[in-house]
Amino acid sequence: MSIRPYRQILRRKCRQIMVGKVPVGGDAPITVQTMTNTLTSDVAATVAQIRAAEAAGADIVRVSCPDEDSTAGLAKIVPQVGVPIVADIHFHYKRAIESAKAGAACLRINPGNIGSKERVRDVVKAAKDYGCSIRIGVNAGSLERELLDKYGEPCPEAMVESALNHAKYLEDEDFREFKISCKASDVFLAVAAYQQLADACDYPLHLGITEAGALRMGTVKSAIGLGSLLWAGIGDTIRVSLSADPVEEVKVGYDMLKALGLRRRGVTVIACPSCARQQFDVIKTVERLEERLSAITVPMTLSVIGCVVNGPGEARETDIGFTGGGNGTHMVYVAGQQDHRLKDGDIVEHLAQMVEKRAAELLAQTAASAAGEKAAE
Repeated sequence: MSIRPYRQILRRKCRQIMVGKVPVGGDAPITVQTMTNTLTSDVAATVAQIRAAEAAGADIVRVSCPDEDSTAGLAKIVPQVGVPIVADIHFHYKRAIESAKAGAACLRINPGNIGSKERVRDVVKAAKDYGCSIRIGVNAGSLERELLDKYGEPCPEAMVESALNHAKYLEDEDFREFKISCKASDVFLAVAAYQQLADACDYPLHLGITEAGALRMGTVKSAIGLGSLLWAGIGDTIRVSLSADPVEEVKVGYDMLKALGLRRRGVTVIACPSCARQQFDVIKTVERLEERLSAITVPMTLSVIGCVVNGPGEARETDIGFTGGGNGTHMVYVAGQQDHRLKDGDIVEHLAQMVEKRAAELLAQTAASAAGEKAAE
């Protein structure tokens, strides 16, 4: 299906950097990140959490490195996982140097508490020596004292000034493999800072509403803040900050990108909220389908609508559609066309098998196409 003009988002043009093997910025897909909440010194627990996030689709995972035990653990973690690892550094610049040696793909430093220019210079040297990129991570809650004195309070102008000042430190060291974030827990503050920063530089931007809250409220705040920025074409990598399992952050991140047509991964289920017209239990059916199909990574759309008011129209726009009908007889659609009827029974199993079969076909087609291109080279 071709993309309609009103669905197109024109992304901000910026530089591209590499976080390990993953490109960020330029024309690369917007990447989804999360962060572990285990002790990094607990290697087994951290590896398990990173692998779970990777299975959910995380492109990049960040781990905190507050002490030497953590950087020692990082050296054991990196060889055991497939995604690039970002080392989160606060206060102790030596942890950044140790993390670079341990195999981190990127070093996240907070300008407000990393220390003097000399310390930043040492971090940059380590990044160069070990092939790391850097994220300048500005946070409204930890701005430099002189900027708070100048502006009176955290504000977009103070955050952007902090970011650009530290970008200049890195540029003066002839280092440009960095991205920038300007996070705040206040949606208005974060969005305004990112808008100003997007106009002021051409570096990749890491988006986030920091400390957004628990799963429900954090998702809402992040969707409003990140969604408005992404819609405007701003943002090259995102992290949804939730007081929840990191896997949930990844899921929400992908759901945001899918809703805006910026990335597609897995099955997108279009479902009605259900009402008295429903001809089967829509809510329970959708819950079971989403759980059953969660392991599929092939982009597909499935509509599950309880009655014929909107069902046929939604089915025309999805790969597979299902519409409730009277007398326990429902209609199944394939590629927008009526395909066959289904009597009440195990609706979930029937639709799941159809989706799984179609996903396998699409994977086979993709593999065959890739093989053909390789043979033609």
